[in-house]
Amino acid sequence: MEIQYYGANCIKISNKNATVVIDDNLKTLGLSAVAKSGDIVLYTHEMLKGEPKEPKLVIDQPGEYEVSAISVMGTAARAHMDDEKSKTATIYKIVVGDIRIVVTGHIFADLDENQLEAIGTVDVLIVPVGNSGYTMDAVGALKIIKEIEPKIVIPTHFADNKVKYEVPQTELETAVKEMSMEVHEAVPKLKLKSSDLPEAMQLIVLERQ
Repeated sequence: MEIQYYGANCIKISNKNATVVIDDNLKTLGLSAVAKSGDIVLYTHEMLKGEPKEPKLVIDQPGEYEVSAISVMGTAARAHMDDEKSKTATIYKIVVGDIRIVVTGHIFADLDENQLEAIGTVDVLIVPVGNSGYTMDAVGALKIIKEIEPKIVIPTHFADNKVKYEVPQTELETAVKEMSMEVHEAVPKLKLKSSDLPEAMQLIVLERQ
């Protein structure tokens, strides 16, 4: 299984059977779309939706899904810009083989017991750190990291001069420092099998493709 990062909150997860693309709204941010015909396409929020061409399946709301031997569970959550009573975002838990990946999207960093129970055990947590009123800051990201306790943390949605964000985002170096974490490694793609999972938590930076 491989995980790749394409900028903003866009992630691609793939194995020999299928490809999952999350939050591919890159055309609106000055980059090229990632999703291709036959991909499984997920959106964590309505405002991040793109226009994928001939996807195998589009998932944009909570629920349980099974496609191409990949399991997807969406849990409703309060988006970062929601009021207290709204839950317009979706957290996704994606199980590929025996690896459990959670993509939070732009949520409010305050998960309740039911959400944490639904998320369960996590191997890889993908979490934005950009702040500026648009998404979580490093403090919020760290809170969720501590609650979920994944083996690997992958940050997204940080400052990038190739991405035309609506509002400036925090530099990755600043976010990492504010999380009091150290980068274990920076790689173009993360190739992973369950036997590779570390015993102690690691922060891994994916270089934008």
